[in-house]
Amino acid sequence: MQLNVFNNKGEDTGRTVTLNDTVFGIEPNDHAIYLDVKQHMANRRQGTHKTKERNEITGSTRKLGRQKGGGGARRGDVKSPLLVGGGRAFGPKPRDYGFKINKKVKALARKSALSYKAKENAITIVEDFTMEAPRTKDFITFMQDLKLDGKKLLFVLPENNQPVFLSARNLKAATVVTVSEMNTYKVLDATNLLFTEKSLAIIEDFLKI
Repeated sequence: MQLNVFNNKGEDTGRTVTLNDTVFGIEPNDHAIYLDVKQHMANRRQGTHKTKERNEITGSTRKLGRQKGGGGARRGDVKSPLLVGGGRAFGPKPRDYGFKINKKVKALARKSALSYKAKENAITIVEDFTMEAPRTKDFITFMQDLKLDGKKLLFVLPENNQPVFLSARNLKAATVVTVSEMNTYKVLDATNLLFTEKSLAIIEDFLKI
């Protein structure tokens, strides 16, 4: 698949790039996408939920009723889970929700997500882009020139570029990431993908496995 290369003003440079079919032209694997997105969402969970159990409640340990003949359960002291204000039985504890996914499965998921975007013609290539100083107005103009304004955009850079990142930080519809930060969830969450020529080359080289 060939795509035109645009300059920073949204003008066609007359050059084209060919997307690698092993990265952007595979048959998408939905289950691999599911696993990768599930892992991403699981890793975002803090897992700090906690309730107090019976031995963590402050209260008297005096036995409230006799062992037999009360007509109810042997509930013991006021810290019993059977009473209001008592401890929680089998309540949640802090835990890590993360789980492992094989490297090839993660690569397959990302290639599948990129292949979906390629089929939707939702990928734009621009010359290597930089900004001398952060300016949101200039970044908005840049998006408008590429006819990407009003769309949920994921702009992938080859390396960290602080002026570009700061220029897009206040825009709800635009997210700027480096190649190393790009993942399946962010690709699918965006309506359109914007790559520089250099970042495209890095992605293809990294995912050709």
